[in-house]
Amino acid sequence: MTAPARQALVVRGGWEGHAPVETTELFRPALVDAGFEVTVAEDLDVYRDEALMSRTDLVVQCWTGGTLTREQSEGLRRAVHAGTGLAGWHGGLVATFADDHEYLRMVGGLFLFHPAEFVEHRVRIEADHPIVAGIEDFAVHTEQYWMLSDARNEVLATTVVDPADGGQGEGAVGMPVVWTRQWGRGRIFFSAIGHRIEDLRQPEVHTLTARGLVWASR
Repeated sequence: MTAPARQALVVRGGWEGHAPVETTELFRPALVDAGFEVTVAEDLDVYRDEALMSRTDLVVQCWTGGTLTREQSEGLRRAVHAGTGLAGWHGGLVATFADDHEYLRMVGGLFLFHPAEFVEHRVRIEADHPIVAGIEDFAVHTEQYWMLSDARNEVLATTVVDPADGGQGEGAVGMPVVWTRQWGRGRIFFSAIGHRIEDLRQPEVHTLTARGLVWASR
């Protein structure tokens, strides 16, 4: 007897500069190959659908900017706390819903700043974890996110930023790039890389992101 497919809900929209349709479609094949039935929503009201959210194993969110209503926020947070996974990259998870402190507390971080131009920077693998297994440190040329985050995150990869201008000069400090997190019974995965679809096509980035989506699922 064939096991029922896991349910993935892709929620995409907001600022078009992050190409929410194109980037989420990039990962649809990996989700299908992992046994997910994929549903797409382009309206945040989907988070109010309690029946749908309760049977959803994974939410992939790519929605930059905007505001969650109280009911939308409660619906998403209730589902994650009960075991629905939440995963995303770049601004689609941490440069959004900035006035919703309960949402930000759940995802574990908030985007603050990036240099005006793309920055060549190295991503250092910091953990022995299946999401980054076999991936060596690598370089990317894209936005370098300055993040606020907290100690509940398991940081899988970091980069080095300069407090003055986001470069890697004197006074540079470590900054999380990839993390996982537990929230109630739900798993959360986040990667800061993904301003452009080209970033997500880079082999190391595509691999760890696709793995992270699947890992976060119930």
